[in-house]
Amino acid sequence: MSDIDAIRLNFSPESLMLLNAILAIVMFSIALDLRPSDFRALVRTPKALLTGMVSQFVVLPALTFAMLLATNPQPSIALGLILVAACPGGNISNFITHRAGGNSALSVSMTGVATLAAIIMTPFNVAFWGNLYEPTRAILRQTTLDPVSIAITVFFMLLLPLMLGVLLNVRLPDFAARIRKTMQRISMAIFVGFIVLALAANWAFFLSYAGAVAGLVILHNALALSGGYLSARLAGLSEYDRRAITIETGIQNSGLGLVLIFAFFGGLGGMAVAAAFWGVWHAISGLALAALWSRREARR
Repeated sequence: MSDIDAIRLNFSPESLMLLNAILAIVMFSIALDLRPSDFRALVRTPKALLTGMVSQFVVLPALTFAMLLATNPQPSIALGLILVAACPGGNISNFITHRAGGNSALSVSMTGVATLAAIIMTPFNVAFWGNLYEPTRAILRQTTLDPVSIAITVFFMLLLPLMLGVLLNVRLPDFAARIRKTMQRISMAIFVGFIVLALAANWAFFLSYAGAVAGLVILHNALALSGGYLSARLAGLSEYDRRAITIETGIQNSGLGLVLIFAFFGGLGGMAVAAAFWGVWHAISGLALAALWSRREARR
């Protein structure tokens, strides 16, 4: 297992640019569901949103750190889990929240606000928790981790498409409504297809090491979901809001994590396989949880 910290994945600069573009399209399709009024409503009643942000950017990274202290994985795997925990909510969280009977408006708005916050919070959490955990500190010292470059990457990949999608929804609402579902389906299909091709190019590596991270990713995802639910419950939120915050915390933007891994960490093996396995597992766990919750209507 020790050699996983030295392995670099086969991923070309052209593939990285393509992944950036795909994630931008995915974010744009999500933003077609957003209007400025969604954000204004949350400003008037900010408790649920603030709880979700604390769960996303404070509780989850802290739980990740505690898990790493307890399990002591290989440093590159540990840093991959820290990076995933530092990312905003994932691209499929809104769909899963809707299937789960949760507050879809809160979910979509949390995705938007978390994307805005990620410009600052993602590089901060990676640097803070990565340096606090001694085994990953050495990797960060060998890496040129420029917070400004990360912020610029997040801006062009997530924030700019978000603003353009909201703008289109405001200026041309009928057109946005017509293309919304089609864009979301096409963008997710392209994203999944790209990840499958990327895995195929490194299949021998993933086959060798996926088993080493499977248990850690499953545990990490369970902590994320549990942390989101408990945060919302301690805040006294309704079951309707709890479901949204649980899923937003447990469904992470592992695609963004992969972009950052290839852009700033040279495709470091343990980090990449952790983020890739997260991308598969959180969809499975999220859909399973949604199927369970959908049997009973949430109290508002």
